[in-house]
Amino acid sequence: MSAWAGLRHAGSTCPLSRLVSLAKPAGGYRHLCCLKPPAASRPTTGSVRISRNGPEKSQGQVWQVEKAPDSGGGPHVLPPPRRLGEGVLRAVVPPGPRASRPRAGDVRAACFVHTSSSLRAAPIPALWILLKPAQKLFAIILGRSIRKWWKALPPNKKELFKESVRKNKWRLLLGACSLGALYIMFYFTHLEETPITGRTRLLVFGKEQFQQLSQLEYNMWMEKFENEMLPETDTRYQVVKKVVHHLSESNQDIPQFSEFKWVIHVVEEPGINAFVLPNGEVFVFTGLLNAVSDVHQLSFILGHEIAHAVLGHAAEKASLVHFVDFLSLIFLTMIWAICPRDSLAILGQWIQSKMQEFIFDRPYSRTLEAEADKVGLQLAAKACVDVRASSVFWQQMELAETIQGQPKLPEWLSTHPSHENRAEHLDRLIPEALQLRESCKCPSLSGPDPRLIFRLNMQHLLKASKDRESQNATEQGLTKVKVEFPPTQKMENIPVAFAVKPTD
Repeated sequence: MSAWAGLRHAGSTCPLSRLVSLAKPAGGYRHLCCLKPPAASRPTTGSVRISRNGPEKSQGQVWQVEKAPDSGGGPHVLPPPRRLGEGVLRAVVPPGPRASRPRAGDVRAACFVHTSSSLRAAPIPALWILLKPAQKLFAIILGRSIRKWWKALPPNKKELFKESVRKNKWRLLLGACSLGALYIMFYFTHLEETPITGRTRLLVFGKEQFQQLSQLEYNMWMEKFENEMLPETDTRYQVVKKVVHHLSESNQDIPQFSEFKWVIHVVEEPGINAFVLPNGEVFVFTGLLNAVSDVHQLSFILGHEIAHAVLGHAAEKASLVHFVDFLSLIFLTMIWAICPRDSLAILGQWIQSKMQEFIFDRPYSRTLEAEADKVGLQLAAKACVDVRASSVFWQQMELAETIQGQPKLPEWLSTHPSHENRAEHLDRLIPEALQLRESCKCPSLSGPDPRLIFRLNMQHLLKASKDRESQNATEQGLTKVKVEFPPTQKMENIPVAFAVKPTD
């Protein structure tokens, strides 16, 4: 896997599958989101409540902006959405910064690109990516040349060569050990701690060096979505901007946040996706806005993507690929030198690439995704988001794939954890996140736990499914009783699926 793939994976690709509507919970679904430290229960004067209602537009609904009623000072309370899965997204936006935290001002509405100057941003990663195909080609040519040279060598010279190797085996071994020691020394001299989590990692490329790759990635996406960008006046754009602004404002105590100038881009695309480039460019598809159940799920998803950028996962993944590729070039040369035919060498090269992918690349990608989930949950908790909705989102994704009949691949074949394991991992982290939320002076969460509501909906869904299957079996049995000659009678088709509708 190339560093370019590492950049796109860690900084810009976190694909989300399409979500289907779920059953409506009985009694509603209440949330509280403290967007300012509290005292009362109504929005302050000048705040904006953004709700998605009204006629359809594209694949979603038109977002309407309404002024909140005037009241005294106090916390901003998020009203409950109408239905779980209906796509109602409401947010109460504070008129100013939180008193207990520094001002953010990091969300820019203009198409501003925050990059290092040409003198500071070294082109090492870009040059490495450009030269990588040439390095692989050189390894193949070198290995193939060694094989042809050995085949063309007379028998007597082959024996002389083997004898020379036996005589100098200790020198050769010493040289190989020296190279190995230099390789290990390079690894340990490029270790550093990950921000926030403190995990030790290999980092070959610095953030300033990685700015050029971020700019190339940004230019590619802007060219691709040039005609699909929503204007800044669109209310969907404003919702994303307010959520990112609030996440940034609530986490200014993290030093890495001051390094970013978040730039919002909302793309009119049906795909359920969002990503943040290493230079702070935030891309959100409207398909995601149509899929999330409430602002809490959207805040967690954007917190997860922002965590990738804050933690520098793109540079970390590219560094690992760079380190592993050096070894892979040695093995590639050996494969082409040892295999007697080109066809066997190609097969050996394919096996080697797959082993590298499944042993190093994909497990490491899943580790980065799990870390981004953990940090994203912390970012959302400090923004007074209902973090319990995070695991519900992935349970909904799991249910959606089941209903749509999508095949389930083993987790070891994927670059991301499975939806089920992801939800379980978040459930284990939620108690700690709730304590962090409470320490930030956020208002208490009222109403039932959204995870409990989802489980009740699932039980109702399974019960409805069993009742439907029982009814179909009864109808089939009655048909068999009435028919005199079953072998010649055409049987009635039994439905294999049924529509899932919200219940009262």
